[in-house]
Amino acid sequence: MTILVTGSAGHLGEALMRTLRIAGRPAIGLDIKASPFTDAVGSIGDRDFVQRLLPGVRSVLHAATLHKPHVATHAYQDFLGVNVQGTLALLEAASAASVESFVFTSTTSTFGSALTPAAGEPAAWITEDVIPIPKNIYGASKVAAETLCELFARRHRLPVIVLRTSRFFPEADDDAQMRQRYGTDNAQANELLNRRCDIQDVVDAHLVAAERASSLGFGRYIVSATTPFGPEDCAALRADAPGLVHRLFPDCAELYAARGWTLFPQVDRIYVNARARAELGWHPRYDFRHMLDCLREGRDFRSPLASEVGSKGYHDRDFSEGPYPVHD
Repeated sequence: MTILVTGSAGHLGEALMRTLRIAGRPAIGLDIKASPFTDAVGSIGDRDFVQRLLPGVRSVLHAATLHKPHVATHAYQDFLGVNVQGTLALLEAASAASVESFVFTSTTSTFGSALTPAAGEPAAWITEDVIPIPKNIYGASKVAAETLCELFARRHRLPVIVLRTSRFFPEADDDAQMRQRYGTDNAQANELLNRRCDIQDVVDAHLVAAERASSLGFGRYIVSATTPFGPEDCAALRADAPGLVHRLFPDCAELYAARGWTLFPQVDRIYVNARARAELGWHPRYDFRHMLDCLREGRDFRSPLASEVGSKGYHDRDFSEGPYPVHD
């Protein structure tokens, strides 16, 4: 049975298609842009187009989206058209075709303002039980699409899994001060402590979610590298994150110093993947410990898949002020 991958010209879509093709699994890549991993060029909002692709499809991996980097360049209606109406069209077609599983790629950005603790407060411990407070149209549109996914699971018995993925893009940070203080490798290595996931682990999460969807019916899961911290560490992470990290990883200081790297002085939130590991049987491999081991061995801490997919960007042009424009 075939797997339909939407957004096949993007970071995650290409990674999914590469993985499925290598495994010899039948897959159809769908995107509005032609690419070596796109088999059908068209819009997810085109109901007739989508319906023609669904016969024989067992699972839908819905990665197509407008992202946070598009917030400053696209209208609210664009986000509603792609992230909400496009998702609705796919859900309707998948339900009508009796698809066995539907996996929706969401984002930890849905949590929005819930991620930022007040001054002097401990770091935010973010599980699936935290109520989202979207702070831009990207987060709001993703929450709306998640709600549609749950509706189709409850009302139409379509097995759906929502995956709230943390950062897995290879581009430099959109914050100019962050780029000035930390090299891209340094910053992304630090983020493995609390808010980043390697694209290989994200792909693996989607594939196990597709297999588990029929038995779960519906589920919503955070997909991020396994944090070494516990709730009891949240206060220390806001006061002196390097001190705690060095106690947990005694070799970190030497390995970082050899590269001129530094840890972030504070950590403001921790994404917790425990539910995804327990209920999906997902086993992420690319965590902070793995990264340090790679530094010691002189290897790239990112997966081979991350290197193969590379950097794609989010726009058809470059921006002098950063990887993409950012609203204040």
